[in-house]
Amino acid sequence: MPKVAVFGGGVGGLTTAHELVDRGFEVEVFDLKTQYWGGKARSDTKKGSGTDGRADLPGEHGFRFFPGFYKHLPDTMSRIPFAGNTNGVLDNLVATSEFALYRENFPPFIAPVNFPTTIDGWREALKALFTPLGIGKDNVEFFVGQLLKLAGSCQQRLDYEYDGRPWWDYVDAEARGVEYQRVLAQGLTRSLVAVQAKISSTRTVGTMFLQLLYNMLTPFVQTDRVLNGPTNDQWLNPWTAYLTGKGVQLNLNSTVLSFNMSGAALGSVTVNVNGVVRDVIADYYVSAVPAEKMAALLTPPMLTAAPELAKIKQLQTAWMNGIQFFLNTDVPVVHGHVVYVDSKWAVTSISQHQFWNGVQLSNYGNGKVQGILSVDISDWTTKGDQVIFKAAEDCTRDEIKTECWAQIKAHLGDILQNSYLVDWYLDPDIVYGNLAATRDANKEPLLINKINSLQLRPAAKTQIPNLMLASDYVNTYTNLACMEGANEAGRRAVNAILDAVGSNDPQCRLWPYETPWVFKPFQDADWLLWELSHGAAQSHPVVTS
Repeated sequence: MPKVAVFGGGVGGLTTAHELVDRGFEVEVFDLKTQYWGGKARSDTKKGSGTDGRADLPGEHGFRFFPGFYKHLPDTMSRIPFAGNTNGVLDNLVATSEFALYRENFPPFIAPVNFPTTIDGWREALKALFTPLGIGKDNVEFFVGQLLKLAGSCQQRLDYEYDGRPWWDYVDAEARGVEYQRVLAQGLTRSLVAVQAKISSTRTVGTMFLQLLYNMLTPFVQTDRVLNGPTNDQWLNPWTAYLTGKGVQLNLNSTVLSFNMSGAALGSVTVNVNGVVRDVIADYYVSAVPAEKMAALLTPPMLTAAPELAKIKQLQTAWMNGIQFFLNTDVPVVHGHVVYVDSKWAVTSISQHQFWNGVQLSNYGNGKVQGILSVDISDWTTKGDQVIFKAAEDCTRDEIKTECWAQIKAHLGDILQNSYLVDWYLDPDIVYGNLAATRDANKEPLLINKINSLQLRPAAKTQIPNLMLASDYVNTYTNLACMEGANEAGRRAVNAILDAVGSNDPQCRLWPYETPWVFKPFQDADWLLWELSHGAAQSHPVVTS
């Protein structure tokens, strides 16, 4: 069977390796990391925090989030063996039951995330529906109307019109007051990866939001799931063990130096592996590195052979990184994710211990930890307003911890006490200079779906016949820079290789988003209106199978 070299050991790269080795290909994977596989999905440890034989405290790049509309990633997880689990790693996902919007001067909005199946469930859902949010009935009706309008829109309108329209404008945020902006225009979208309401496309924000709502309104669907322990333990380590057991060669501490063309195809890739420079020669090459790293590797000969790759340079990234607060008292807050609506740094969190069945936190750190508040900071450019009046990107690590903690406390009040804090851990991807005064860079930013960015995202199959792409910036059904998008991109790269070699093996399955039947007639009518006004020039979706 052909040999395939995969560059990048995140979800996209590991998915590619998984699907290929299961079909008998020879696979070798290279990743920049020196210790962990999984890219931005990995967990980490706070080195040296364990005392008296205890394990180091578990940290994360950011908390994990597996919504019910994810199809590709759960399918892969079900095929990763895990001792005692019938469905492999997939059985390590547990469902949340609530989400909450906390505000500084309003009662919290706490709602169930799943379709109610009991009288108590319906009671809580109805209570949440009528919880005052301070945004006005007219504003709520308008927002719901815009969602319904989006749900009844055809794919062509989403691709060609709404991808070029900011979510902020679509929901008329500028004209509807600060409370509307904080709660509906921004607050409800903050749990989505790297979403910024003023610049993100309506196609991206709207379709993600609708998918979550469809899950919530469908019986027996788990809208939001999280892992039942540290990510590496419950998912990534079993995954790499499975891959090596099948014969995949995994190389950490590997820096891609150059893609080397030979005529119209790739002839080799030069890589520094543990300080040794070597030319990797394979039949096919898959780049699963992030967009900003791929853009830096593009050369004139590559762009001559595949001009569409030049668009990768126009894709933009933003910061979304995690910090964990280790507590001597467990503070569950709610059984799910919490959005701190008024936080300047767009803070969200989840209390992890309630989902970590069988994990004894006293076996970590100094033995005093009883709870973990895992937090994502999504806005690194707005100045803080509690203790440190600077943007997060301009703060030291200690200042980030201090201001983030204060912003959360301003929302939770007496629920969270300073005396609870035992230790903390900030994502090491935020790197600093020698004096650690201000940050130098973020080693792993996230792609943001700005308006008109869909047309910039390449297909997994490139015009270079033996080069495929398998990263979260690839044009996919998923339409978001996330684990699901990376997994789907890996599947598309494998399908392109299967086509190229003329393989009879089954192709990787791909799932488009599902739409409730009630909206189908409206989408069909909107398609007819689109056809009449635009004609065949824009009559097909941008994303195809």
